[in-house]
Amino acid sequence: MNTKSLGFIGGGRITKIFLRAFKNKNIGFKNIVVSDTNPEITEKLKMMFPQIEISGNEKCSSQDIVFIALHPPVLMETLEKVAPYVSDKSIVISLVPKIKMQDIAGKLKTTRIVRLIPNATSVINEGYNPVCFSEGISQHEKSEILELLGILGRTFEVPEQKLEAYAIVSAMAPTYFWFQWRKLRDIGVEIGLGNEEAKQTVYETIIAAANTFFKSGLNDQEVIDLIPVKPIGDNEKDIENIFDQKLKGLYNKLTT
Repeated sequence: MNTKSLGFIGGGRITKIFLRAFKNKNIGFKNIVVSDTNPEITEKLKMMFPQIEISGNEKCSSQDIVFIALHPPVLMETLEKVAPYVSDKSIVISLVPKIKMQDIAGKLKTTRIVRLIPNATSVINEGYNPVCFSEGISQHEKSEILELLGILGRTFEVPEQKLEAYAIVSAMAPTYFWFQWRKLRDIGVEIGLGNEEAKQTVYETIIAAANTFFKSGLNDQEVIDLIPVKPIGDNEKDIENIFDQKLKGLYNKLTT
């Protein structure tokens, strides 16, 4: 990757995750340029990753590969500002949900566009990252991009219309469970386990439970019936209703 330069427009959480993933694997690039409107963010990022260069959107948008790591409400306005600086040789990778490739192309006047739904788990190079490519990306370039994004974890091509579904059931999925795992660990400590014992117990049980549900060959109900006592069984319908209301509602916002 030493022959490629990267630009990150936006220096927030996902940029930090990507930079951490590259550092984990000791991957070097020709240069990495990051811009953000908040100088506190870029200062902290520079302290964590001294090799990066902090600059404006103009320089970021002229790199070989340009990552757009912004929130949807500010994306289109920012694209208008950087459009004159985007090289016709650059590949633009949007990490933004909701905004389609054709809308991005309309602002940048280029068809060399990729969309990726990033995952927080890429911070340990174990992301599950769906990606789609515009027609302006050649097969050779596609292979190069998949190799680059593969550093983040499992990266696979999907139709653009499925990206938001992956955002709901993959990218945001850890947030539905992390606080529950934390609570279960804490309860383990409160009732007599050591901290490391509780962590290992919850971790190993979650992995085994997932494998049992998805890989045992049993159907859903057969798996559920493996444990007769269900301490929070009375609350299951309430939890399912929360999932339906919150997640389907968010999906509708992302697709309309």
